[in-house]
Amino acid sequence: MEKGYIQIYTGDGKGKTTAAIGLSIRAAGAGLSVFMAQFLKKSKYSEIKGLERFSDRIAIEQFGTGKYVRGEPAPEDIAAAKKGFSAARSALLSGKYDMVILDEICVALFFKVLSEDAVLGLMDEKPDGVELVLTGRKCPDAIMDRADLVTEMRAVKHYYDEGVLARIGIEN
Repeated sequence: MEKGYIQIYTGDGKGKTTAAIGLSIRAAGAGLSVFMAQFLKKSKYSEIKGLERFSDRIAIEQFGTGKYVRGEPAPEDIAAAKKGFSAARSALLSGKYDMVILDEICVALFFKVLSEDAVLGLMDEKPDGVELVLTGRKCPDAIMDRADLVTEMRAVKHYYDEGVLARIGIEN
């Protein structure tokens, strides 16, 4: 890729991770290599199982404790996020990947398991030929200002509000 851009998928609507996974599959189909770091997640969701079929082109790692962060983050949450950030930075600078996805990085910032300055610094370090994709609710304005593309998913209507929980293969 001659020129890579910085994309952000944020907002309270459904589809941020789904959009990033769609990009990763499209990139793999074009022969590109992708690294996806999932922050605050640690479970074999259907997306993990599905992306295993593309393991020759898409590497995915999770950096979470398996527990929800509520209020003040635990030291384990911070350690997992820092490990993920280090892995993502290494992938971004390695020359091995054409696309690097930081899934739920904005939520990691919201819960203060990572610093906004660290993410801004990573954005500045991005090599020209790498596409960088950030996802998650509550993306800080400074991060969005630095991006080339920002899409906000807006919730208009969701069956979750009617009591429908996450369904395997759709939300989970």
